[in-house]
Amino acid sequence: MDETRIERALRQGPPFRTHDVERRPPISSEEAPRPVGVSPHPVSWVLIAVTLLLALAIGGAVLVGSGVIKLPVTVDASASPSSANPSSSAQESTAASSTPVAPVPASWTATGTMIEARANHTATLLPNGKVLVVGGGGTGQAGLLATAELYDPASGSWTATGSMNGIRILHTATLLADGKVLVAGGADSVSETSVNALATAELYDPATGTWTVTGTMMEGRAHHTATLLANGKVLVAGGSGGSGSPTLATAELYDPATRTWTVTGTMMEARAEHTATLLPNGRVLVAGGNSSSGPQLPSAELYDPGTGSWTATGTMVRDHAGHTATLLPDGRVLVAGGSSGSPPEGTAELYDPRTGSWTATANMNGEHIGGTATLLGDSTVLLAGGGSSGGSGGEELYDPRTGSWSATANMLEVRTDHTVTLLDDGSVLVAGGSAPTGMLATAELYKPGSGK
Repeated sequence: MDETRIERALRQGPPFRTHDVERRPPISSEEAPRPVGVSPHPVSWVLIAVTLLLALAIGGAVLVGSGVIKLPVTVDASASPSSANPSSSAQESTAASSTPVAPVPASWTATGTMIEARANHTATLLPNGKVLVVGGGGTGQAGLLATAELYDPASGSWTATGSMNGIRILHTATLLADGKVLVAGGADSVSETSVNALATAELYDPATGTWTVTGTMMEGRAHHTATLLANGKVLVAGGSGGSGSPTLATAELYDPATRTWTVTGTMMEARAEHTATLLPNGRVLVAGGNSSSGPQLPSAELYDPGTGSWTATGTMVRDHAGHTATLLPDGRVLVAGGSSGSPPEGTAELYDPRTGSWTATANMNGEHIGGTATLLGDSTVLLAGGGSSGGSGGEELYDPRTGSWSATANMLEVRTDHTVTLLDDGSVLVAGGSAPTGMLATAELYKPGSGK
């Protein structure tokens, strides 16, 4: 053993043996060896312990938060199974959404009664959601009315508004772009053989509830049509007018900017009690009606606002007068009911603007003349009222997707020559009209069915 190892052995002392423990003298606290680097003060041990615990806690939180360490999930036994298992909740939601909903049948309910009974009047949905009803036949002077009233869907009640400057029936009412309503033509005297047609026109202002006289038409006319064009002008066409009630082929335009009327192209055939429908391409389809010689017309023609001229289009399968015409979502036009001689007929047909041709569609379940047609939110068409001898052919729905008619709930009262208005909530307001018992002041609401 070299010198270095000898010196180290002498400094460390003899090797430790278990049988030497009791022979060694006790070591005092001052002589006890301390670990290298440890302070002799007890408080240092506490600080070290606390520091180590904090370090462990912080490190553990970081590891758990980062996902390195994943703790077991404890589920409360009292909690619902769906809250403990998200996939179960999703399955329950899917099951609930796929549960069939019981269909709600369509129905009619009575609503507020008008202040005056009236028929052959007009009804216009205003921008504020109320409905303006104007003129018509009633109990006023000569049996005709100048009065007007408003229906409020929120309260289901009617209130009087300003009266027109004169009585009129068989007139038209058109909502203009500025929110005012143009009432034009009509008659102030009606008999079984003739009408005293009016050339006057008035404007109703919903903001003030008052009427003002506007420009006078070139010719007096009743049983005519009025169509709001894309350019904001109003096209008035045909109708009955003058002594002996000759049927008119003339047409004219009302300009709201100047409040004046100007002549436009003349139709190819004189007609009254026809229909006029604004097509998606901006043209106006005029169809059917009564001719000057009396028979109903099967012809149809198109008005072009760009040129102010009329051109013939396809001839209908049947002749119609006093019928309805409804623009369908696909651009076709459904013509239904009306008269083709006597009695009223239950036929219907479709006009296709792309081909300019007509094709027959399914016959209605009843006969309708003096009825109304309304395009509903589900694309079906509600045909309400109308019929022979003041009766009704029964209310029915046309489905363009199947080309078929189906019966729906019947009105509470049989009526014809009434008005119909599609309200903002999707329900349909029917007001007034004629019944076998006389003119009506009653009104009712149609609620379309759901879940069909």
